[in-house]
Amino acid sequence: MATDASPQLRSVPPPSDFHPEISLSQSPTHDGLHFWQFMIAGSIAGTVEHMAMFPLDTLKTRMQALGASWSVQPVSVRQALGSILKLEGPPGLYRGIAAMGLGAGPAHAVYFSVYELSKQVLSRGDPNNSMVHAASGVVATVTSDAVFTPMDMVKQRLQLKNSPYKGVAECVRMVVMEEGIGAFYASYRTTVIMNAPFTAVHFATYEAAKRELMEVSPDTANDERLVIHATAGAGAGALAAALTTPLDVVKTQLQCQGVCGCDKFSSSSIGNVIETIVKKDGYRGLMRGWIPRTLFHAPAAAICWSIYEASKSFFQQLNSR
Repeated sequence: MATDASPQLRSVPPPSDFHPEISLSQSPTHDGLHFWQFMIAGSIAGTVEHMAMFPLDTLKTRMQALGASWSVQPVSVRQALGSILKLEGPPGLYRGIAAMGLGAGPAHAVYFSVYELSKQVLSRGDPNNSMVHAASGVVATVTSDAVFTPMDMVKQRLQLKNSPYKGVAECVRMVVMEEGIGAFYASYRTTVIMNAPFTAVHFATYEAAKRELMEVSPDTANDERLVIHATAGAGAGALAAALTTPLDVVKTQLQCQGVCGCDKFSSSSIGNVIETIVKKDGYRGLMRGWIPRTLFHAPAAAICWSIYEASKSFFQQLNSR
């Protein structure tokens, strides 16, 4: 009897865990979220954080830029605030906020998405490893600072008393014409060196504090979890801000150099700037603005982490439907 030599095709059932409606490009990357969802959550959190706390950022910049070319008596937060309100009115506290708005969203989208991706890659099944959180934060800040530094420089120049620039566009145009594109990144190295330990302390402290608080009350409702995120974020932000103030002063000096009487440095050497500050104002000069900086970062971090975690929860619920 003749037989059919051609093989017969048999239907092979797909694996039980295979879902054809979910492609590899659409699968969640971490914590049940897609990569783009981390970007949106981070962008919203960062923008709201910086816009809400912008007046304190202006006070910090004014206090750190004072006395760049001559030694002066320390200026308190009250004196700096009183001077701005007297000479410029409330709008003076918001000069440069447009630059912040343009830079904060994209930078924080990169910041949080890279952080989550790095945490996923480095954790290797241990989500509570503080060293992984710190290392992921450093990777995130190096990447996001490349996005944010140019607009941060524009923002700080607009915040200066008697700033020669009328707005973001004019500042960008004049800097390009007079100093070149490299001026936008004069403080990048300092910013990274400052933000690397800042972020390492911040993220490690936040994750540890959040974990401890959640263990104290594991069955918390959504509103109680919001308080936990805010508390952990505020503590982490305040600690990291206080420890890195000297480098923030150096960053401000480099970004504002040559404007409104600020020193013009021959190089972006951190040591050179520190030497100049100590020579003219003593070691106290390295801590100028630490109070408004801490007052900025404590509530700012609370706002940022609360909104970020709330946005993640929203996307998680959306993905589970």
